[in-house]
Amino acid sequence: MDTSTHHTLNDLFAQLGLASEDAAIDEFIARHHLAGDQKLAKAPFWSDGQREFLKEAIQDDSDWCEVVDELDTLLRH
Repeated sequence: MDTSTHHTLNDLFAQLGLASEDAAIDEFIARHHLAGDQKLAKAPFWSDGQREFLKEAIQDDSDWCEVVDELDTLLRH
């Protein structure tokens, strides 16, 4: 039985304390970018709390890691 939780980008943005409507997410992605090998959690546009959440999501292989990876990919456009 799969007991994992599937989170969406909308869920992630809400968890990060950001506007989580589709249009707000699209705007965020259009305005923010990651360069080359820059780590998502080290990007300058995060607060300390957001940075820590993103870092732990990946390090702990939490149920958030897939959607955090998705955000990382979207920010590399």
